[in-house]
Amino acid sequence: MGSSNTDSGSADKALDDIYDDYQQWELNTGGETIHAKRVSGFWRNLKWLTGSTWLLFFLGYFVRWGDRQAVFFDIGNRQFHIFNFTILPQDFWMLSLLLLFFALLLAASTALFGRVYCGFFCFQTIWTDVYTWIEEKLEGAPAKRRKIDKAKMDFTKFRIKFVKHALWLIIGFVTGVSFVAWFYDGIQLWKDIFSFQVGSTAIITISMFTVGTYVLAGFLREQTCFWLCPYARIQAVMIDTTSAVVTYDFHRGEPRGRIKKGQSEEERTTGDCVECLQCIAVCPTGVDIRHGSQEGCINCALCIDACDAVMKKINRPTGLIRYESLDEIEGKEARSLFKRPRVWIYGAIMSLALLGIAYGLSTIDAIELKVLHDRQPLFVLQSDGSIQNKYILKILNKIDKDVSVTISATGPEGLKIIGADKPVKAHHGKINPHTVFVRVPGENLTAETEPIVFRIDTVATGKEIFFSDRESIFIGPRR
Repeated sequence: MGSSNTDSGSADKALDDIYDDYQQWELNTGGETIHAKRVSGFWRNLKWLTGSTWLLFFLGYFVRWGDRQAVFFDIGNRQFHIFNFTILPQDFWMLSLLLLFFALLLAASTALFGRVYCGFFCFQTIWTDVYTWIEEKLEGAPAKRRKIDKAKMDFTKFRIKFVKHALWLIIGFVTGVSFVAWFYDGIQLWKDIFSFQVGSTAIITISMFTVGTYVLAGFLREQTCFWLCPYARIQAVMIDTTSAVVTYDFHRGEPRGRIKKGQSEEERTTGDCVECLQCIAVCPTGVDIRHGSQEGCINCALCIDACDAVMKKINRPTGLIRYESLDEIEGKEARSLFKRPRVWIYGAIMSLALLGIAYGLSTIDAIELKVLHDRQPLFVLQSDGSIQNKYILKILNKIDKDVSVTISATGPEGLKIIGADKPVKAHHGKINPHTVFVRVPGENLTAETEPIVFRIDTVATGKEIFFSDRESIFIGPRR
């Protein structure tokens, strides 16, 4: 009897805990700020883990590569440095492939798992989560936060709000600085900030990011997902009944009903949903997942943690809310990837894009040579009987400093280059044109056109020597 009374008392206390804030939660209509409740669990931990990848955004620009930033987008000089690679405008086709890859990755992940990007990786979602975490640490649980919002301004409220908004602005400022740092050189940017030598463009950009982050993550929050984000509007065409999304198992949960104290399982006439509304309480956008898939749901899965915690308290199976496809909820067999051509098409295009990027990076030369044959005139007959052709050599230097290059050529016997007796200066990140003349004794030409190969070599400076060659033609009179 003692044990039975203890179990009954524990069950009643669990029910009291579940329904303690039953009347506090209602569906989001945009009329007031949503103060979401925080619960621990697998999906909350996963959300923090995936969100922490944004630390690369804040800290990545401190990584150095030689005497420069490892990843540096030098807009002024129109070149991108990614560790040992320097990408110039001529190689921007690789950037197009990279953007294509990420666009299709977003589409493929949505087709498979719904809005997992929104729930676990989106900067708006992560920044809002951090802002509300700070708010909870300073103002307390949701009920206390709502009470403070409605209270009159006094010194205590002013102090709490001042600290909160100051921290929000600091995060917004660091966000702006971190964005500019990828285009400015991060260490130099911080030095210029503290010495008040930052240019107007950097100041305007940092200010825009500071205000934007502060407003979007601090005030608009879920309304950004509802009204400003275009992805919320197009997600419906990306998912189907086979997509695994955060789903409420209505077969198991309905009819809903509150648990009565002392009621046995045999006496229960309702489903597993006990109308605790905890799924709404923890939702950052305030939607009710029990109404099915909707544009406000960002698939963050926090409602799964909340529902599972309640199910454990009342000794019922977890998974009333879970990642599941509508087909599986309806009892249909899960469709394998082999039967989902859209995902295969996405994967194939993504693979081709990655292969293209890998090919581009593997074939990037430190210096490149292009040869233009002058066509007016095609050739000139010299007084000594030799034939002369004019060429414009375009030398593209992708090394991060100016270098000198020597020019040579191979072709018909007796070939001689005019204008290549001294090394040519090739400025970094620029196309450096240089004109040369090639003469060949007339008797050494056996055809109207013969192949000729130009080569450039960097002048040795104690480091690696780079070279590039390009084939062209030498034109003479008809034979």
